[in-house]
Amino acid sequence: MQHEDRLRIWIEQGNVNISLLFFQNYKSLGIEDLDAMLIMHMTAFKSVNNEFPTPTDFSSRMNLTENEISMILQRLMQRGFLRIEQSQDANGVLHEKFSLQPLWVRLTDKISIIVEESEQKTQKEAEGEIYKLFEQEFGRFLSPMESESISMWLDVDGHSVEIIRAALKEAVLAEKMSLRYIDRILFEWKKKNVKTLAQVESTSKKFRSVGNRPVQQERVETVKRVPFYNWLEERD
Repeated sequence: MQHEDRLRIWIEQGNVNISLLFFQNYKSLGIEDLDAMLIMHMTAFKSVNNEFPTPTDFSSRMNLTENEISMILQRLMQRGFLRIEQSQDANGVLHEKFSLQPLWVRLTDKISIIVEESEQKTQKEAEGEIYKLFEQEFGRFLSPMESESISMWLDVDGHSVEIIRAALKEAVLAEKMSLRYIDRILFEWKKKNVKTLAQVESTSKKFRSVGNRPVQQERVETVKRVPFYNWLEERD
């Protein structure tokens, strides 16, 4: 089930506080203030099992005449925010109720667009930062070919910024600062379906560990080395 579908169901079932979502976004949907107030009263009526309040019901709570209430209801239906649904009970009696499902669809679509645009902006900013990070680690500007290689990792190979950053970290630890080496790391990870930082850590730690062997008490001092995994070596 898609995120927006779940949100619509939660709203309809009352599991999401509609007040905040609605008040933050109703203006961008082109809903007028009085119309928004009537919608909130409609949800309040529904909470006490009155799913088809009359203009008289609304007028008793708002400083509007019944005729003004009817005009707002008509406007909401004409603009596709409200509809009237019919159902039959066990005795065959026909019942009508207001449904704000069309509004929840429009609202969740609007929120989904906002979230998607925000995520795209964040992604673009992260992609811009990865080029700067490479230049920082390389200690120089990237060549056009190197920039193109990083672009292909992102756009063609589908590697995330986090995975590319992790591959760069592996190259730094191995003291092998070349795009060929990093490309090989990414190739190996893709072959092993490594897509998250947790999977990167799990894959790498078996090849890179800190030695913890006991050292004999001798006058000659030894230096502990951190082995690294050579990603350029062909392995099964």
